[in-house]
Amino acid sequence: MKLYYSPGACSLAAHIALQASGLAFEAIAAPTKTHQLPDGTDFYTLNPLGYVPLLALDDGAQLRESAAILQYIADLVPAQHLAPANGSFERYKLQEWLSFIGTELHKNFAPLFAPGMPEEAKKIAKTRLLSRLAWVEGELARTPYLGGDTFTVADAYLFTVVSWKKHVGLDLSSLPNLSAFLERVGAHPAVQAAMRAEGLIK
Repeated sequence: MKLYYSPGACSLAAHIALQASGLAFEAIAAPTKTHQLPDGTDFYTLNPLGYVPLLALDDGAQLRESAAILQYIADLVPAQHLAPANGSFERYKLQEWLSFIGTELHKNFAPLFAPGMPEEAKKIAKTRLLSRLAWVEGELARTPYLGGDTFTVADAYLFTVVSWKKHVGLDLSSLPNLSAFLERVGAHPAVQAAMRAEGLIK
């Protein structure tokens, strides 16, 4: 199994999940700026969409979207409890979180990274993000992780996306529960291992 990633991008969530899973995998850098693999291969020949993550299975099958990849990894190792059991209400809540993170947070960070985006548009994006994160803040007042007392793949995704705050000047000082969540998840061994492998920490 191979994970194609770009350091610090949304693919970090899948990298964290794989580290937490204990599964054997190969992580291959596919930088979003160059789309060139370490051996010189054009990443577009593997994924015509050009973005990460891309999970390539040993039989040649591929998964491209974070929510699908995260659940697939979790389901390979149910004993690790990275996702609730399929069919359970808790699993639908996890899917709800993955959808929310992908559409309401991940996508709303995009304007802040876009070259040439007008400052007024960035201001609107930040306001929208902070309103969504304020809701997350309230949810985290009740439990240490998104699904309760146990770390899941949804936490890996939220941690990855919200960590982009330092690159776009998003101030979370008014959100202490979310800030505590970032510290808590950031200390998780799987998170530390994935970030170290991507050169994000020493």
